[in-house]
Amino acid sequence: MATGTEAGPLPPAVRQFGWAWVALALSLGAHVADEALTDFLSVYNPAVEAIRQRLPWFPMPTLTFDGWLSGLIMFVSVLLALTPLAFRAPRWLIWLAYPLGLIMVLNGVGHVVGTVYMGRAMPGVYSSPLLLVAAPLLLIQARRVARAGGTA
Repeated sequence: MATGTEAGPLPPAVRQFGWAWVALALSLGAHVADEALTDFLSVYNPAVEAIRQRLPWFPMPTLTFDGWLSGLIMFVSVLLALTPLAFRAPRWLIWLAYPLGLIMVLNGVGHVVGTVYMGRAMPGVYSSPLLLVAAPLLLIQARRVARAGGTA
């Protein structure tokens, strides 16, 4: 996968982007498992309901466990399926890495801040450090590949 192309070996920045993509996808998979095992929806759904009481236009939905877990498993599966492309670093995937990385940083920070605010371990906090390492790494590698001119 990361050995090279017909034109020669992969540039280091492209190879590093590919591995950063894999790291984020696997970190998100671990995070989803953490949230599922620690009953994330028992915190999320009541919070959404409470916010909606004050702000009826609030766009976040309440979720069922099966729908939530299925959607996240599909999302992580798509990220993993894109791995071969990540090792080619097409421009569109580099640009997709920016919002993905930023959202995952905010996700990780949200779990840590929620834990501090609530004074107890919130669901998903144990795997948040994985996101807080993998997401900035993806952002850094995306920037490096973009500065180097990308590959496509």
